[in-house]
Amino acid sequence: MARVAELYLAGGYVSVPVEAAVPVVSPVTGEHLADLPVPTVTVIDDAVAAARRAFDDYRHWSVYERAELCHRVAALIEARAEELARLTTLEQGKPIHEARDDVRDSASLFVDSAEDAKRLYGETIPSTDRNKRMFTFRAPVGVWAGVTPWNFPLMIMCEFLAPALATGNAIVCKPPELTPLACLALGEILTEAGVPAGLVSILPGAGSVGSALVTHPGIDAIGFVGSSTTGERIVAAMGLKRSIMEMSGNGPLVVCADADLEAAAVAATYGAYWNAGQVCCASERVIVDAAVHDDFLAECVKAAAAVRLGDPFDEATTLGPLNNEPTASKVDRHVADAVAQGGRVVLGGRRAPGYPTSLYYEYTLLDGVTPQMLAAREESFGPLLPVMVGHGDDEILRLANDSELGLQAAVFTRSLTRAFRYGEELRCGSVVVNESTDYFEGAQPFGGAGGTRTGWGRVGGLAQLRDMTDVRTMIVNL
Repeated sequence: MARVAELYLAGGYVSVPVEAAVPVVSPVTGEHLADLPVPTVTVIDDAVAAARRAFDDYRHWSVYERAELCHRVAALIEARAEELARLTTLEQGKPIHEARDDVRDSASLFVDSAEDAKRLYGETIPSTDRNKRMFTFRAPVGVWAGVTPWNFPLMIMCEFLAPALATGNAIVCKPPELTPLACLALGEILTEAGVPAGLVSILPGAGSVGSALVTHPGIDAIGFVGSSTTGERIVAAMGLKRSIMEMSGNGPLVVCADADLEAAAVAATYGAYWNAGQVCCASERVIVDAAVHDDFLAECVKAAAAVRLGDPFDEATTLGPLNNEPTASKVDRHVADAVAQGGRVVLGGRRAPGYPTSLYYEYTLLDGVTPQMLAAREESFGPLLPVMVGHGDDEILRLANDSELGLQAAVFTRSLTRAFRYGEELRCGSVVVNESTDYFEGAQPFGGAGGTRTGWGRVGGLAQLRDMTDVRTMIVNL
């Protein structure tokens, strides 16, 4: 019998009254792992009230005290890394070596946030009055709500939790109902590390929980990572709250006529199978110069040899199952739509038979993709590599920018001049040169570009710590 999960409320685990529950099912085995209680309005109110009380004290902690706390959390995550990684694979479906990377990244977020917070400096500003001294400093905003997705459940929750603790904020985390278990397990670590009671709550749930949080009068700011559709609903509901919004991506991987085609194919393929393509900066669209299309496609077929679909607990597996049926159905629709409009399935193109669940999807290479196809217009979020053709840099740039989801792009070229042109003209928050669209570093300011539906604010490094604090100004009359 599946256990009833306990929520992490105001510093401890609680068994709340179960008015409704959501089954947590493993995409790997089909096993019913737990029943997740749906947090009631009373539970959410209690979490926010506790966060406000804890914040009133915690905001007075010195930055060095907060940094020491974050280092303790990081060390405890590292000590339980294998347990957290195996739990992540079981509930999310990603290969175990990827889950270990997620846990390492989660620990690193606390270390990096601790050290970055020590360098979150203010500045002295010259005054027009010689008897005045004017300077700025950074102060925590207050109580944040962190609403995060199922594709990197623990790591992305920590993308808001770690900077919140480092900068003196309180936070109520709402990871998704599909992958709540590793996130809930972190609560024990937070308590052991000495996080003040009430400063953090972890209340997994669906959209109704998120809606209650983002509209709650006790929540000062929203940190969101997820789809643009959900983000639009949050923005419409939250009013004048501070926010960091990191949403859907459909950033292209561009292969220029002078590219290293083997390297480009390896990077594009990796960007389609890493985490089964369930990544906001996956290789969602490849736009290759017509002059090298055939050679590039041949290299993609060779690169696909790195893909091994199978049990994600097998160390040799590089492609695990998709996490959930709506995602798998979306990939089905995108493949069928492409074929119906003249696209060609070069590799894969279907769910793989013979596995414990129907969520194991073959790595799929699609050629002949055109801009009107769903695979080009929407975020597929599966192990799908759609290849489009452009004739020269001008047309490629036009095709690349024909999207409202410009989160992160990549360009392969041997020309520095061309690299800078694409870097400056692609309408994306980040452009990676001669590397996968999935390339990411913890200190990287990650987020969308202006004029797109990918959001605002930045996740990562000092940029995020600035976004999670207020600039305060003091003027002293001597």
